[in-house]
Amino acid sequence: MSGHSRKEDEVRRMLDLPHPPVPADLTARATALGTRLMNRRRTARLVFWLLVTVAAIVFTVWASVVEPWSVPPSETTPPLEGW
Repeated sequence: MSGHSRKEDEVRRMLDLPHPPVPADLTARATALGTRLMNRRRTARLVFWLLVTVAAIVFTVWASVVEPWSVPPSETTPPLEGW
């Protein structure tokens, strides 16, 4: 008997055994768990996008107030030549 058929026979014996009883409320519990997971993911996604939006608005306001792209005024005046 080869190893493959021995494993196959073991699987067949396991499948021939009586199946364990399934709780009557298994479907309801699985549905409730799935609903909670979906709500949690939806809430997390909403919070993420709200934070991204708030960060973009804060950055835009900061950039418009500070204007980091403009050259700061020079601290010293250039020397006067030709006097």
